[in-house]
Amino acid sequence: MKGEAMTPAPRRVPGDAAEVKLSFAPIVEAAAPAVVNVYTSRVVNRSTGDPFFDRFFGVGPQRQNSLGSGVIVSRDGVIVTNNHVIEGMTEIKVVLADRREFSAKVLLTDPQTDLAVLRIAAGEPLPYLEFANSDAAEVGDIVLAIGNPFGVGQTVTNGIISALARTAVSISDYQFFIQTDAAINPGNSGGALIDTDGKLLGVNTAIYSRSGGSNGIGFAIPSRLVQQVIASAMRGGGLARPWVGATTETVTADLARALKLDRPIGAIVGDLYPGGPLAKAGVRQGDVVVEIGGQPVFDAETLRYRVGVQNPGDKAPIVFLRNGARVTGEIVFALPPDLPAKDERTLSGQHPLNGVTLANLSPRFAEEIGLNPLLGGVVVTDVAQGSYAWRSRLRRGYRILSVNRSRVASVADLQREISRPATAWEIEVDRGDRTVVWRIGR
Repeated sequence: MKGEAMTPAPRRVPGDAAEVKLSFAPIVEAAAPAVVNVYTSRVVNRSTGDPFFDRFFGVGPQRQNSLGSGVIVSRDGVIVTNNHVIEGMTEIKVVLADRREFSAKVLLTDPQTDLAVLRIAAGEPLPYLEFANSDAAEVGDIVLAIGNPFGVGQTVTNGIISALARTAVSISDYQFFIQTDAAINPGNSGGALIDTDGKLLGVNTAIYSRSGGSNGIGFAIPSRLVQQVIASAMRGGGLARPWVGATTETVTADLARALKLDRPIGAIVGDLYPGGPLAKAGVRQGDVVVEIGGQPVFDAETLRYRVGVQNPGDKAPIVFLRNGARVTGEIVFALPPDLPAKDERTLSGQHPLNGVTLANLSPRFAEEIGLNPLLGGVVVTDVAQGSYAWRSRLRRGYRILSVNRSRVASVADLQREISRPATAWEIEVDRGDRTVVWRIGR
């Protein structure tokens, strides 16, 4: 908001009937101008493949429209919204609360968190929301959701924080959400979840509903994660987050019994990247991380979130369990290595990988595309539609392990092997869920 930051009020229940009748109107009046409508569109070419039928059945170029909400987070017109609101769209228009319209420029998109950062040029300072500390939020806190549900216009609903650190929600790669019973409906995506100080606690992103309407189970991306994405957009040069530097698994009830823990909590560490953040903190394979920076780690997704919202170079205390005993250390947050170099190439020639684009899989690139950062090797980044590889269902994200039984550790290795004269090929592919051998010409 404009002006000086408000002093947070102490948490307490209403003391009398007069307090129960108090209104949220002053908070809404100050916060609502910073919540905008986001209208998007694109032209798609629909065709039956036959010009005669296209003519009579009304197919051809058609405009698709979508709508959502957004939040102004700086006076110079920086806006945060959901990535799914603008994804694939060619025209983005922002409508302010006073009905002025502006074209928006995309500064950054992050499918992993389902966030996008836009900017408009209003030519004057705009009202904006300050950030609340989502780590300080508690279950039962009153919150307000502001957005444009169903395109009916700006709407405010209220509720409480129903749960924190929700991780079993398949919305984005960073599974860590604030759950609220404030009504969130289609069109609210990208809108504001604010606290009673009028500060941005989260960005509304999804609802759990079988009907499409609000059932009192809505989810918002915490402000800590939102701030990290916005900071990356302001720095430029793309988005890179600190990483764990290990494979981890959520401690289930069965694992807890096997490890002789009193309850299932934390993330058990599997393979470690030599010199990675966890390895340098003294964590070993089989240890269970239960706390970082004074914040609890409930599961593997929480661990990834706690690390991912930090700044590279920052330090924090870490607590982990080893053989049932608590061990403390210090973790230094760092970006995943960007080596080997990506070396992205599109192959061509008389072989099955003609039209396939490949890259070396560094830990940083693996994090970007949602793969295990410890894998390494060669990954498919694109496959030309209609190519032999496409028809054979080779897809982005698959790793190629060997060609004609020769292991390939880099794109250069693979290009050398696939270019050798041959009448038959045997290509080993890791599809993520299983490894298959692709035999051609035999």
